[in-house]
Amino acid sequence: MNTIDQCNFKDKKALVRVDFNVPLDKDYNITDDKRMRAALPTINKILNDGGSVVLMSHLGRPKGGPEEKYSLKHILGDLSRMLDQEVKFADDCIGADAENKANNLFPGEVLLLENLRFHPEEEKGDVAFAEKLSKLGNIYVNDAFGTAHRAHASTTIVAQFFPNAKYFGYLMAEELKNAEKVNHGATKPFTAIMGGAKVSDKILLIESLLDKVDNLIIGGGMAYTFAKAQGGEIGTSLLEEDRMALCLELLDKAKAKGVNLILPVDTVIADKFDNEASKDQVDTGKIPEDWMGLDIGSKTITLFNETIKNSKTLLWNGPMGVFEMANFEQGTKAVAEAVVEATKNGAFSLIGGGDSAAAIAKFGLEDEVSYVSTGGGALLEYMEGKELPGVKAIMS
Repeated sequence: MNTIDQCNFKDKKALVRVDFNVPLDKDYNITDDKRMRAALPTINKILNDGGSVVLMSHLGRPKGGPEEKYSLKHILGDLSRMLDQEVKFADDCIGADAENKANNLFPGEVLLLENLRFHPEEEKGDVAFAEKLSKLGNIYVNDAFGTAHRAHASTTIVAQFFPNAKYFGYLMAEELKNAEKVNHGATKPFTAIMGGAKVSDKILLIESLLDKVDNLIIGGGMAYTFAKAQGGEIGTSLLEEDRMALCLELLDKAKAKGVNLILPVDTVIADKFDNEASKDQVDTGKIPEDWMGLDIGSKTITLFNETIKNSKTLLWNGPMGVFEMANFEQGTKAVAEAVVEATKNGAFSLIGGGDSAAAIAKFGLEDEVSYVSTGGGALLEYMEGKELPGVKAIMS
């Protein structure tokens, strides 16, 4: 794998694609800086070698042009503190200002470019736009795993302008190593825990996992479509009616492949979608009309945890319920704690970004699992067996 360890950056200018798409509150304060912290080892390696760094990233989903709330200038102060130096800022990611500031960087200095997505050409994978970006450095480093599944100008297309000088950053290499460990080197028993709202979001992943796992645990909102498909009553719980036949197919496939597919046996229900709602616990498939399932029940927690604790490889993607509400976090928290216990007993545990990463962070357990991915969508596509454009661009 072409990593930055193979390069000495002395007197070189590295154009580094990072994923600084961090959440900001209404006053533009960063509420979770994990993605920024994850990029520091790569930035520091380049600086310590005696190189300079030009950082490019997106933030949010601006609609066709600059928007104040999506400006990367809001993270400048935090980044400067993290790197213990004043990071320079270019008001655009291409053009005269960006080129002048990049050209005038001294070794050890860092320049942050304005949001790439202020230009529609970024998401279109425009070659001319990528070429303009390429003028800002003489080595290209991709350390943005969270966007590796997008064939955007800065994540994929720009690499062609650095045929002999393109590398993976440390974060990207670490993400790929850990994903590969689960995808093709899993120690048995291998258990995948799938949660979240929709079956449709995870179909390809589930089908791919059925060829690899010993156990497949399904919780969260998607479990209610399985329950309904099997003839259960689910009240006003989340339902993808057009996916019910598919759920039955997946159950049949799991059986045929000898995979132990485990569904919730009971559920915590509420009379409205509210932390203060009246709540009760009922068997799966017996949810009264006008009530909805918002978490897995206590019997299900016991059932899931037994399997998790006896596993040697664990992949977890998606919460077991509405963990953002304190009264409906118990199932997700219990699964997180079971994953931690298994890890302490020698299992390898990969937490699949997105809501799972948010949950493990909420419960303060980030450091007690093997690896927490920074890229939800990218990891899912990699686990589905898809080729990630951002990875291919460095390898080819």
